[in-house]
Amino acid sequence: MDLKYVLLKDCCSKIGSGATPKGGKSVYIEKGTSFIRSQNVYNLFFSTKGLAYINDDAANKLKGVTVREGDVLLNITGDSVARTCVVPNEVLPARVNQHVAIIRTNHSLDPYYLNYYLASPAMQGYLLNIASTGASRNAITKGAIEKLSIPTPSLDVQRRIASILSAYDNLIENNNRRIRLLEQMAENLYKEWFVRFRFPGHEKAEFESGLPKGWKRNKIKEYYNTCSGGTPSREKNEYYNEGTIFWVKTGEIQDSLIQKTEELISTEGLKHSSAKILPKWTLLMAMYGVNIGKLGIITNEMSCNQAACAFIDKGSIPSVFYLFFYLKSIRSYLLSISFGAAQQNLSQVLIQNLRIVMPQEDVLKSFDNVIRPLYNQICALQQQSELLSRQRDLLLPRLMSGKLEVKV
Repeated sequence: MDLKYVLLKDCCSKIGSGATPKGGKSVYIEKGTSFIRSQNVYNLFFSTKGLAYINDDAANKLKGVTVREGDVLLNITGDSVARTCVVPNEVLPARVNQHVAIIRTNHSLDPYYLNYYLASPAMQGYLLNIASTGASRNAITKGAIEKLSIPTPSLDVQRRIASILSAYDNLIENNNRRIRLLEQMAENLYKEWFVRFRFPGHEKAEFESGLPKGWKRNKIKEYYNTCSGGTPSREKNEYYNEGTIFWVKTGEIQDSLIQKTEELISTEGLKHSSAKILPKWTLLMAMYGVNIGKLGIITNEMSCNQAACAFIDKGSIPSVFYLFFYLKSIRSYLLSISFGAAQQNLSQVLIQNLRIVMPQEDVLKSFDNVIRPLYNQICALQQQSELLSRQRDLLLPRLMSGKLEVKV
């Protein structure tokens, strides 16, 4: 394949970041113009979790950062820097905030081809290196984006490459849909048993003070120990290089299972920080930051940073899934009692003193027996998607470099 490289600025009609609307919370509404933030942009897919909406007046004032069909979105600051995806049409009309760049290609560059190129392991490494060595840590400037060198075969070849790679992503998205259905089934069951009180044997249950007899309402610390983690010094490369210990950052806590992490730390990094090894099936909660109140269940032994609270049961609670759904159900309350001038914050003490409704042990065991197979399916689907992702990532550079011939 005859390849030539061009600067990205020479094949784009727009490269620029967004802005945050003025007016604070008053401009955010239940449904309106989508307001895309970095938490919505993942490599090769867009997450609607946490997608915000702004009113017409705020959207009109942000016309300069309007997102169009086919725009490539690139995270340019923060822990999720370098993540990229093509905006899905279903979230349009949309605007973006200052942490996300809009890259709008012209007639010579296919946006889906560009998206795959930016998401390739080699380019991700290059972008992350740019972000870490600039004047502002974890930031990619507009100038750096404009100077990216892009291989540009014919437009037909670009589209064919994007089509081959998208076949993998379609399978991954199908798995994601199945995962969402399983998660919804699990949540519906929780509501049926513990909100509507239609648990097995409910017909014969007696109620006292609004709860089935034998159920208790106590502080979380009666049933769980809590702890947070730590961050090894970034100045010590040996704490991260060739790490073998999964290390969860709160940006990865997204109300789902966590089977792997973006970063790993070494045994030395663990030893010289507040991070600690947490047992598999531990529940994590983000205590501050954009994901405050979000939850995740780790499926392997892992560590975490200091912004996450880990719940370790004291041996008497048989279901981590019940705790997951209970805390998720009271998230609005948690956000209302969080504090902090600069950012909302949930402290360990506040969390330990939360009250939790604790059903009888036999009901919890029955719930766990029904829910756990659903989450085992979710685990399997996530692992399958990870395998598909690795296969796609191995194929991608060979297609981009011309080592694999592409027929159109």
